[in-house]
Amino acid sequence: MRTGIANLPLHHGRCPPWLFEKMVELARAIVELLVLEEGAEGVLQRLSDPFWFQSLGCVLGFDWHSSGVTTTVCGALKEALRHRERELGLFICGGKGTAGFKTPEEIYRHAERHSLKVDPERLVRASRLAAKIDQGALQDGYELYHHTFFFTSSGEWAVVQQGMNAERREARRYHWLSFACPDPVEEPHAAICSERREEFVLNLVARESRATRDLLPEIAREQPEKLVKWLSGLKEKVLDLPRRHQLWLSDLNPRRLKTVFLCTYERLPADFLSLLETPGIGAQGLRALSLIAELVYGTPLSYRDPARFAFAHGGKDGHPYPVDRATMTHSIRVLSRAVERAKLGMNDKREALRRLARLFPELP
Repeated sequence: MRTGIANLPLHHGRCPPWLFEKMVELARAIVELLVLEEGAEGVLQRLSDPFWFQSLGCVLGFDWHSSGVTTTVCGALKEALRHRERELGLFICGGKGTAGFKTPEEIYRHAERHSLKVDPERLVRASRLAAKIDQGALQDGYELYHHTFFFTSSGEWAVVQQGMNAERREARRYHWLSFACPDPVEEPHAAICSERREEFVLNLVARESRATRDLLPEIAREQPEKLVKWLSGLKEKVLDLPRRHQLWLSDLNPRRLKTVFLCTYERLPADFLSLLETPGIGAQGLRALSLIAELVYGTPLSYRDPARFAFAHGGKDGHPYPVDRATMTHSIRVLSRAVERAKLGMNDKREALRRLARLFPELP
């Protein structure tokens, strides 16, 4: 399930090479210890928690709240595990930009080199589905640009991916976890962390959208000409529709969408999951089919942003919000134990513990 969303400001600049090198070294020690204490699946569970992930970025010495913490921490973890995958039973694929698109290729490569207890096709499908749901089934105004896929030799997996709203210069991070997922297409979140709730969100994985999800495959099996005719009629009547629909109809071109509808008509998707996995079906196609379902058939659609509470621990100086000490205390205790017992040089160990002490001097 998706276990968290975090809104983060976009910051420019790069992580200094000397800092990244230290981040890799410390991340390696922390992950090795966590595998020993909690197993590879325990690491996945930690990474799927946005609170713990953000705390990890702090302990590794990176900026606590910028969007860069996602890409930099994931990059440091990937480098830390390089050539140690077999030993730890933990693998990391993907990354920022074009690296994210290479995730399937990297999964297959790991499957060739190591003895996995899972069909790599299942992992590739999970990776693609997580990206497609956050890009198409949950349309919240953030374009995905980062996708990191973590998995174990037994086949459990987690995803950390991030989207960008360039206009507002904000990023939103999405966390997924395989072994806590009852249904990937209905309310798949355990914890949604976001300071900002978006006003216009097409949420096809909301519970309220269940009737629409059930109807969409049936609509998608209609003749493309019929769907184009319906959409054209809706656009002609746009002034008579509720205001929110103008947002979704304004950028739909029925004639251009005909090629999208041909994809579904030729494949005849049996259910919503099959529709999501149909090549050529993206955000616009899903939005068009959803509007037809709501406005022609009357099925309800959810425009609810799944964000539930404000993000993370806050700052030690009270900005932008006060620290959630109970949650942070738990995170720091885990990381302190990891650093204390990790195979680090004494200087690195002392510096890491000093950093923790400076952040929260009053914590027990």
